[in-house]
Amino acid sequence: MQITYETTWDLDTIFQGGSESGQFNTYLDDIKRSLRGLSESVMEINPHDIDADILTSVVNQLEYTTKRLGEAFAFISCLSAQNVKDAKAGMLVGKRSELKAEADAIKTNFDQKIMQIDDKKWENLLTDPILHEVAFVLNEARQAAKDQLPVEQEVLMNDLAIDGYQGWSQMYDTVVGNMGVELEVNGVRTSYSMGQASNKLSDPNRAVRKHAAEQIDKEWKANAELLGQTLNHLAGFRLQKYKHRKWADVLKEPLAINRMKQETLDAMWKAISRNKQPFVQFLQRKAELLGREKLSMYDIGAPISDSVKMYSFSEGADFIVEQFRTFSPKMADFAQMAFEKRWIEAEDRAGKRTGGFCTSFPDSEQTRIFMTFSGTSSNVATLAHELGHAYHQHVMNDIHGLNQGYAMNVAETASTFAEMIVADASVKQAKDKHEKKALLEDKVQRGISFFMNIHARFLFESRFYEERKQGMVTVERLNELMVDAQKEAYCDELEDYDEKFWASKLHFHITGVPFYNFPYTFGYLFSLGLYAHALESDGNFEDDYAALLRDTGRMNVEELAEKHLNVDFTKPDFWENAMKLCIKDVEEFLAIS
Repeated sequence: MQITYETTWDLDTIFQGGSESGQFNTYLDDIKRSLRGLSESVMEINPHDIDADILTSVVNQLEYTTKRLGEAFAFISCLSAQNVKDAKAGMLVGKRSELKAEADAIKTNFDQKIMQIDDKKWENLLTDPILHEVAFVLNEARQAAKDQLPVEQEVLMNDLAIDGYQGWSQMYDTVVGNMGVELEVNGVRTSYSMGQASNKLSDPNRAVRKHAAEQIDKEWKANAELLGQTLNHLAGFRLQKYKHRKWADVLKEPLAINRMKQETLDAMWKAISRNKQPFVQFLQRKAELLGREKLSMYDIGAPISDSVKMYSFSEGADFIVEQFRTFSPKMADFAQMAFEKRWIEAEDRAGKRTGGFCTSFPDSEQTRIFMTFSGTSSNVATLAHELGHAYHQHVMNDIHGLNQGYAMNVAETASTFAEMIVADASVKQAKDKHEKKALLEDKVQRGISFFMNIHARFLFESRFYEERKQGMVTVERLNELMVDAQKEAYCDELEDYDEKFWASKLHFHITGVPFYNFPYTFGYLFSLGLYAHALESDGNFEDDYAALLRDTGRMNVEELAEKHLNVDFTKPDFWENAMKLCIKDVEEFLAIS
């Protein structure tokens, strides 16, 4: 008998009472006290007279405070995502920005203090066992401090960011949270949130997709001037910060955050640009199958069959656990626990934030997954993707807190690897040629997303930032930049393009990671390399994989690849070999379609 899993998450096991939780308010008070204590300890550091005991004490305080901040921030993210109209959750988002600014100021001060320690003394300090364990992170902090302004100016920027930089991002969330459309489907007129409406873009019926796309586009157009302001001011804040730090390259920060070299990024995009032709052929074939000369933007994600396999949430859960078990019993057991303990919010309802995410609660050693599950195979893959993120954090729970700060690009490696396991299994278990063709199409679709859609995002942002240096960029120009980027990324193979994508894509408007695009493509191709390694493994893959994940917070990606896969990321060979696995799927799809 199949177990039925609930589609709503349980947040009360972390803090009872939601946005009105007294328990959470007490936790926030404790964080404020620990921040004050940490600040005092940092201020007392004398770079010219410091020993291992003093530095270890501060590092321990930093770990404690960082974990508790992560716990609080994750809870606030969950509250604001599950109900965009929760006013008290909105107030907590503001409180989160204040706490982040305070923590960033303390960390900036700490980084500046350790940067001033004599190099020889620093090397001696790192021989201490505890400090040696977090040496990579501490060295990284020292280097970052050398690239920053004097501490007083960095602290001032962080303080001004609360109602500036962070405020514009919150404005975007508020505007989009209050947006919605009315769609008429099968003669019934229904109101949808933007997230719910976007699910209609993968409806088998082209008339429904076209109607949804037109109504969605009208709503984005109606709010374009407001959202153009948020985008311009977010970019403007970043550029002012870079100017004062004397950073000429807008990619300096995102590359540092992702712990990767420019040569690695260049090698990746070069390999992709040289190998797009099979994906162009895929788009052409899909257009034929859908009876179109060329695909519209809203056709790209459309199923090629009217009879699409649908899953209940519980069926999807069971399928994921079963497939995870073929690669890693530990990963399967973890996923089973996540379903049983209600760590997942998947209900299809109005009032939720768009998109999906996985967030870690490092203090309680739990995670939570947020998405909207409507039963498609793509939804099952998304669920597997987010469980991959959760498992990544799970295997890191017992290592030093400062070594748990892994970058987005390697985070996307773990999630995409999990997604690939499920997608590949779906294709292999297809009941007939028609089902296999549909599932292969869904699998290849991920390659289209990573090699074309995300490439368009990267091209758009690169060009937008260059123009923004000269002043505000108009909505009309944003539209032009977006369409030009999409034409280049899709090799001008589409009938029409989504000029308001810069407005509808949340990733352009967040503050946590600038250029929130290329890490996805990196993660996808890295995970393909891992997947190939897993298929050739002699049975030790589960432990090897966990070892790689545990290293993601304590080395850069080039070192990670060399240690665990013996490959050089700065050369195109790895990326082109990874793409061959995607191209193989395209060739199989073309052969059977």
